[in-house]
Amino acid sequence: MTAHPAPADPLEHHLDEFVPGDDLVAYLDGNSLGRPLRSTVESMPRFVRESWGGRLIRGWDEAWLTRAEELGDRIGAACLGAAPGQTIIADSTTVLIFKLLRASIDARPGRDEILIMRDEFPTDRFIVERLAEDHGLTIRWIDAPADAGVTPALVAERLSERTIGALISGVSYRSGWWADMPAVTEAVQSHGALMIWDCSHAVGSVPLELDAWGVDMAVGCSYKYLNGGPGAPAWAYVAARHQPELRNPIPGWLGAREPFAMTTGFSPAPGIRRLVSGTPPILGMLPLADMLSLIERAGITAIRAKSVALTSYAIALVDELIPDALLASPRDSARRGGHLTIDHPNARRAVAQLWGEGVIPDFRHPSGVRIGLSPLSTSFAEVERGVMALATALKATA
Repeated sequence: MTAHPAPADPLEHHLDEFVPGDDLVAYLDGNSLGRPLRSTVESMPRFVRESWGGRLIRGWDEAWLTRAEELGDRIGAACLGAAPGQTIIADSTTVLIFKLLRASIDARPGRDEILIMRDEFPTDRFIVERLAEDHGLTIRWIDAPADAGVTPALVAERLSERTIGALISGVSYRSGWWADMPAVTEAVQSHGALMIWDCSHAVGSVPLELDAWGVDMAVGCSYKYLNGGPGAPAWAYVAARHQPELRNPIPGWLGAREPFAMTTGFSPAPGIRRLVSGTPPILGMLPLADMLSLIERAGITAIRAKSVALTSYAIALVDELIPDALLASPRDSARRGGHLTIDHPNARRAVAQLWGEGVIPDFRHPSGVRIGLSPLSTSFAEVERGVMALATALKATA
């Protein structure tokens, strides 16, 4: 037993809605891949039998062609603070980041600089580097402390009248730093640049208000806190004011104004659908739709409250049980997302040992143990078991 009793859990009744893992003692990696819902175990084969098998090609006219926009609107309402018509499901996070950045270059002619964090998620950096190489752009790197992240002041140091835009994670993938998104957005836009947020570690974890904050564009995956499953399709948000000028760099037939006219020449569809390229991933949207139903019932405010309680509890346990570890995440809950990282020289060996014991945290090079706590599927008892096992493994691998 520890000196820190677990807090009350008002969302405890949702825990049984998720599929239990085989031989799991503690799942502490919900910010990498969320658990599937029991309802998805039923909805996927039912879709194959009834919608796909029963309706066949008729399903496109009856429901599927508008599914990406409908589900996008639900994400917008439940998680993003976005009015309808600004969010859509399409492609992977990588492809959507490329589309939004490439469209931003076209939208800011005469400018040649892009801002990004030096320790940003690799995909984001790789795309910025390739676009800079292909278009003769300059990358303005932003440096931040390892246990923190971007601030308006750090952004202001790199901004100029040549800035096209900034691509930054709302919640840092390593430290869990939740940026002051409205203030950073305002700083970027004060120089006429575009603010593009990667919300992969934020959506479904922290309350977002993209419309109220005046965000230009955002993107995120759906297999973390949205529990869409491995390889689930991503989503993109484009503020309505930018949609008429948005130039999709990968034009495809379902992003055309009249996709079934099969005409020569590309004329983009009105609104957010112009961001679509290929056929919507209908099967891939099924688990995401199930999870959105749960998020809508629980409410993002309650989800955030439990997230803060879970991470605060985990920090208290780490302080007590692993005093030689370094917390590489914010202690201030107002600046902390749904996960945290602790640094310890034995991290790599300890995580490898724990996976064999049914305790699943995440290793982050060079010495980080990342603990991801998905509020709807993670119990406080699970956190206690996991941190106690981590403490033992770190000592045993010394």
